[in-house]
Amino acid sequence: MLGCVLRKMCWKRTGARRGVCTRQPAPRVRFAPSPTGFLHLGGLRTALYNYLFAKQRGGAFILRLEDTDRARLLPGAADAIEDMLEWAGVPPDESSRRGGDCGPYVQSERLPLYSQTAAALLQTGHAYYCFCSNQRLDLLKREAQRSGHVPRYDNRCRRLQPEQVQQRLAQGVPAVVRFKLASGAEPFQDMVFGWTRHEVAAVEGDPIILKADGFPTYHLASVVDDHHMRVSHVLRGSEWLISTAKHLQLFRALGWTPPAYAHLPLLLNRDGSKLSKRQGDIFIQRFREQGVLPETLLDLVTHAGSGFDNNRIGRRLEELVCEFNISKITTHSALLDLDKLHEFNRVHLQRRIEDEEKCAVLRDELRQRVLHTHGSQISDRAVLEPLYIQRVLELRKGHVCSLRELLNHMHAYLWIRPRVTRQQLQEVSAEAENIAAAVIQLVASGGSFESTEHLNTELKLIASRLKHTKYSGMMRVLRLALSAQQQGPSVAEMMLSLGEQEVCVRLQKALEQTGTT
Repeated sequence: MLGCVLRKMCWKRTGARRGVCTRQPAPRVRFAPSPTGFLHLGGLRTALYNYLFAKQRGGAFILRLEDTDRARLLPGAADAIEDMLEWAGVPPDESSRRGGDCGPYVQSERLPLYSQTAAALLQTGHAYYCFCSNQRLDLLKREAQRSGHVPRYDNRCRRLQPEQVQQRLAQGVPAVVRFKLASGAEPFQDMVFGWTRHEVAAVEGDPIILKADGFPTYHLASVVDDHHMRVSHVLRGSEWLISTAKHLQLFRALGWTPPAYAHLPLLLNRDGSKLSKRQGDIFIQRFREQGVLPETLLDLVTHAGSGFDNNRIGRRLEELVCEFNISKITTHSALLDLDKLHEFNRVHLQRRIEDEEKCAVLRDELRQRVLHTHGSQISDRAVLEPLYIQRVLELRKGHVCSLRELLNHMHAYLWIRPRVTRQQLQEVSAEAENIAAAVIQLVASGGSFESTEHLNTELKLIASRLKHTKYSGMMRVLRLALSAQQQGPSVAEMMLSLGEQEVCVRLQKALEQTGTT
């Protein structure tokens, strides 16, 4: 952790020349999703990188909801996004739910601010009213496509005289506000892509910044909010890199200082294809329902790309904060290998089991899952006791990838006493009753349940004393009697998990099935 402390000191101190040490202002970053859908892996990665950047430097992480696309809003998505950030362990410092000094944190509640800014741009001549109908804009688009050109607005309403504008406004003609793009864009330095320059005016028409219904477009709203929320650094997806040229022009027209920009490369599937949201397989809620741990997802999405000196499985959030290095982010896309999800989850589940405080939470969760799945079939409530569940977790750690696995058919014996017939036992070995009786005697005489190694030694001794019985055959009988299965954990582990008393109960039932009492 010393390295983390030193790194924080390095980031907070600048200007060490001539023995002078000054403190750099704490950064303010934001994650600004649109509640038109639920949080997915790509969004989580963007939020996480913002969180890491802020926490490493003692700054603030803001959640801002950009809900100006009213037609595509999804009910419940806004709350769900923050719920999933909190579940993932990267909660915002400021948000609509948590409050803060720069609210409101929902754009639909900030409409007067956007209208005032648009009015200021109109006043200074950096923006103008556009009265073009949707029909005309559609016609322009079709003509461009027919001739093989990229559709763009022709800036027609730029040329309207002031009296023409006032006349149409007085007549109530619907109007939007467009920003005048300047030709000859200046280069800017992106923290990931380096020096970048986009001649947006040469390839695009003037963008709409305020719609006829009074709602802003992304370009105006993001600039206004970043300024008024005092955002110092913008870490967002590389799909917005070209738009940054427009945003810098807006900042300049308003006389505001822009934030520093860092555009993150896309998160893609391992084969280079885009992550598909259509089937819902990449939504955080789906992973949660499947028993994936939040630290697993954080580890996986950071392991997929760059931003760290090295990658390794099993990093906790505090380690990610310490090791994050924005200068290490490369421009090529990050490839996500979801086939490794189970491996990552197995490692992090084992870490939770080995952490006393986190394991207590796991015990409670597993107890609730057992009750939900097997409640009516449980014959001995001792399986719901913390000590029993703790023993199961300890013995199965490193073998299972999620708590859900402990509820499947292979592990049902842990919670439900199996039903085994005499025929099943005799099919395995004619010596089934002798095997069961010998093991019961071992347990009753104080045979050690300290470890699987010791139990295996004791069981091998029993097998050596029984006539016509091989060790492997003895194991098959015991496995069947204890679990009614032919596969699963080792017999010694089964016995340790179940405990001495339950082992005797199950073997006694096996004796009863063979007709021996």
